[in-house]
Order: sequence, then structure tokens, then C-alpha cells
Amino acid sequence: MLSTASSLYAAIDLGSNSFHMLVVREVAGSIQTLTRIKRKVRLAAGLSRDNVLAPEAMERGWQCLRLFAERLQDIPQAQIRVVATATLRLAVNAQAFIAKAQEILGCPVQVISGEEEARLIYQGVAHTTGGDDRRLVVDIGGASTELVTGTGAQTTSLFSLSMGCVTWLERYFSDRNLEQTHFDTAEQAARDVLRPVADELRRHGWKVCVGASGTVQALQEIMMAQGMDERITLAKLQQLKQRAIQCGRLEELEIQGLTLERALVFPSGLAILIAIFTELNIQCMTLAGGALREGLVYGMLHLAVDQDIRRRTLRNIQRRFMVDTEQAQRVAQLASHFADQVGEQWELEPLSRELLLSACHLHEIGLSVDFKYAPQHAAYLVKNLDLPGFTPAQKKLLATLVLNQTNTIDLPSLHQQNAVPPRVAEHLCRLLRLAILFASRRRDDLLPEVSLSARGETLTMQLPQGWLEEHPLGTEMVEQESQWQSYVHWPLDIAAPSA
Repeated sequence: MLSTASSLYAAIDLGSNSFHMLVVREVAGSIQTLTRIKRKVRLAAGLSRDNVLAPEAMERGWQCLRLFAERLQDIPQAQIRVVATATLRLAVNAQAFIAKAQEILGCPVQVISGEEEARLIYQGVAHTTGGDDRRLVVDIGGASTELVTGTGAQTTSLFSLSMGCVTWLERYFSDRNLEQTHFDTAEQAARDVLRPVADELRRHGWKVCVGASGTVQALQEIMMAQGMDERITLAKLQQLKQRAIQCGRLEELEIQGLTLERALVFPSGLAILIAIFTELNIQCMTLAGGALREGLVYGMLHLAVDQDIRRRTLRNIQRRFMVDTEQAQRVAQLASHFADQVGEQWELEPLSRELLLSACHLHEIGLSVDFKYAPQHAAYLVKNLDLPGFTPAQKKLLATLVLNQTNTIDLPSLHQQNAVPPRVAEHLCRLLRLAILFASRRRDDLLPEVSLSARGETLTMQLPQGWLEEHPLGTEMVEQESQWQSYVHWPLDIAAPSA
């Protein structure tokens, strides 16, 4: 066995729709993903009315596990966790499947309860997803749907319901027709399943709602492809339902951003999600950073849930790319000060401000590659690095901000991100650029007392008496910045200093 094997961990989830394997390496109290393998096995489709799993469905599962087994040979058995969920909970002949699965994998397979599945999903979300920690987590699987409320690392209610995108496909879309009546029936059936637990979930309450399933992942991909913002709302779900109905049949389903692989179970998952939004009166949902497999891995590592995942991520990235953390903090403090001054006029929300400060902490990572193209390198790194706690759209915004930190402004890039409205992205970019400019001496005692005010899109700067005369290079930089901003019609005025 290789010496590095001691730091390797594997989690395998034998789901009702797909089998997944995650292999990670433990690095400084966090995890680094090495391998992700996913195969559509559609085990639930092989379950008969009397809960007997068909031989061909079992064979599909074993075939997939033979692939997984090769990768597991390099990992200590104590660092492998294999769990089976809804279909194998239901199947009366599950033991026949599990016995052979254990033989193929060379390690135990545990059939977990719905409640344990919900708890692990929540742990995976808590370890990888930023934002408010009072949350509702929704995971639509192939044969079960988990709903969990919690605060921080603690769950407050756990439910595993007998409905999923594969079982609903077989039950309500078996003729492959995507007609309104099929959606109505599927949604009503899902609401009937939800109703007994809805009051309990609402009683515990939540500040944010996150989705951790293939259906929510598919929605995220669709919205990114279509240039929409990443928040899932009932209006967007209804819009996608109408598009599916227009397509007529499952074989004809074409939605920009929807992959062929996800298309088969997308309408049934969509119907369940619409029912969840309606029954629980959910305003908006975003995609979770992890779920069941991450919950299994973090459980093996016994790592505590970090209360601020985004901050932990920023610290790890700064360490990895040898960022001058004092300078990053200096720029962040200045940007925060500027945001306080213009925040009311520009209506900067707390999340927008937090993303601005995150960009400040990451803006110099490109220097670890090369000075000349540092912003381009920074943008590439931010866009492609694994950043736990940040959604794909937030990563894209951060990459766009660090790309536009100095010199020419690429306005279309600020409009193509979808984490915040284009005008807000412009405002964040302007504040970041000014904070970097005025902190360029890299000394706290040389930070000028700059006052900013905004009227519409016009930003007015007031500098201390005599500052321009005493700082010829600083003056040149300020005038150059005023020019850069004017090229994209961002008025930047320098007011006469007050006496």
C-alpha cells in the first residue's frame, strides 16, 4: 500500500437513481477531492410493486461497483464508508444484492435509515455551504426525499419521505407524456406526502433554504446556461414546467442547460420541488456545496463544523498562494469603510458587502503566478478553485471582480455574472478598485482619510487638504483611475478638499 493511503478516504452512496463514489485526501483539517465517479444505475426503476428488486437492476448496480472497487484498493478499509439508501431499504431481496456488493467491494455495505440519511445530508451541507446557519435542507433522491431543519451543526427536525424522482417518473410519467394533468397529479401526490410533516418543519423555521440533489443541481446548470441569477424561485420552476409541457414528450424534452443525462428524471423531480415550494411557502433556494457523501467523509474525519465556512476557505486559499494577509485585510477594511459611506445610496445588501470583502482577501492570489498578468491569473484561479461556502455564481462574481481590479474595465464580464444584479457588480468593482489604489503603499499609517459619496452613478472623492500636492504618484494614480472609470461611463469626481 502506498504511504499516502493513510490520508485517503472514500465515501460511496448506493442511491436509488445513481451510485456515487467520492475519494478525498485530508489536508490541514479540510478535504481535497481526488476522484468523483457517478453512474446512473436507476435501481429504483427495477423495484416491482411488491418490492422485489429485478435481477437486471441488481446487475447494473454490481457492474458499477466493479468500477468503484478498483479505486478502493489503495485505501485502508477503516477509511471507506459505503451506505445504501431508499431502494435497498425497501427491497425484500436487498440482502442478495448487498452480499454480492460486499464481495465486489471488499468492505461492508450499510443500509441506513431515512433519518440517518437525512442527518448525514445535513452534516454534508453544514460542512460545505456558506450563508446563514439556520437552514432548511432539501434533497430529492431517486426513491426518497429528505427534509431537515437545523442551526449550525445541529439538526432540529429530520424527515425522510417516500417519494423520489425515479418513483414519481414511473408512477406519474410512465407514458412519457409531459402534459399538464401529469404534472398536476404528481404535484398533488407530493403535497399529500409533505402535508403531515409541514407544520413541524415550519415550527422549527429557517433563514435560508438549500437544495442538495440532482434536481437542484440540474436547475442550477439551467439557470447558469440561460444567464439567470442562481436563486431558485417558484416563478422560475413554473416557467420551466411550462417549457417542459410545450416539449410534449420526455424524449423531446429540450431546455437550454439541461443535460441528456439529467433529462429523464427532471420533470418528476421538478414536480416534487414545486410541491415542496408550495406546501412550505419557500421564497428561494440555492444549491448546497455538499450532501450525503461529504457528510460521510467529514464524519470519518471527526472534524467540527466551522461556523464561518467562507472565512475558513479564504484563510486556506491565502495560505496556499502565500498572500500578504495584512495587505488583504488593509484593502478589505478600506473597502468596508467605502461601502459604509455609499451603502445607503447604492443599496448594498449584506451578502454583496461580504462578497466584496471576499474579493479583497483574494485579489492578490495572481501574484503567486506572475506580476504582469496577476489579475487574469487571479480570476482564473478563483473561477477554477474549489471554494467551499461559495456557490458557483458567487465564484464567478469573485473571479470577475479580481479580473477588473486595475487598469481596463471589462464591463461585459460584470454583466455576465449572475450572483448579483449587473449594477451592483459595477458598484462592488468600483469600491474594490479604489480600496486597492489607496492601500497601494501597504502601510496603515499612510492610508489617506478618503471620503466617498454617491449621487446616482456619480462617485465623488474628497481627499485631505494638501494630499494631492504631497503625493505626485498617488495623484497620477487617482487621475488615471478617474479616466479608466470614465471609459465605461462611471463618473468619478475629485472634490476640492475642505479647508
